[in-house]
Amino acid sequence: MYVVKSPLTDADLKTVSEALQGALVDLVDLALVAKQIHWNVVGPRFRSVHLQLDELVGTARTHSDTVAERASALGVSPDGRAATVAVGSGIDVTPEGWVDDTTAVQTIVDALGAVIGRMRERITATGDPDPVSQDIFIQITADLEKQHWMFQAENG
Repeated sequence: MYVVKSPLTDADLKTVSEALQGALVDLVDLALVAKQIHWNVVGPRFRSVHLQLDELVGTARTHSDTVAERASALGVSPDGRAATVAVGSGIDVTPEGWVDDTTAVQTIVDALGAVIGRMRERITATGDPDPVSQDIFIQITADLEKQHWMFQAENG
């Protein structure tokens, strides 16, 4: 069903919609990974890591909503279903069970690194076809890089 007409050409819309869908999947998975570790982190830095993970979950959820709404505004139906996220995410599998604080932080550092790398590719891909979406990716990347720095500092 066709509901919203995009102002972009078909070719540009294809590029931008793929970037938005990929970002949505990565952000939904990042929120899930961070929440899973949030529930299972143990160790001397439990409280600080536990709280920091909730901040990351909030950031990822806020940005996933922005990305999904941008896709909708361009006439693209966003897909954040679990099955879609499971096959499309660039984040490695999360450790099962209790996770010591050092491993928890490193897992998040790695997940953020993967998502940031893919976001930077999306910044490049959307620059010409849609600077508005590119601007969204730039802001997301800036926020994720700040989180990446803070989690890296946790493990020194």
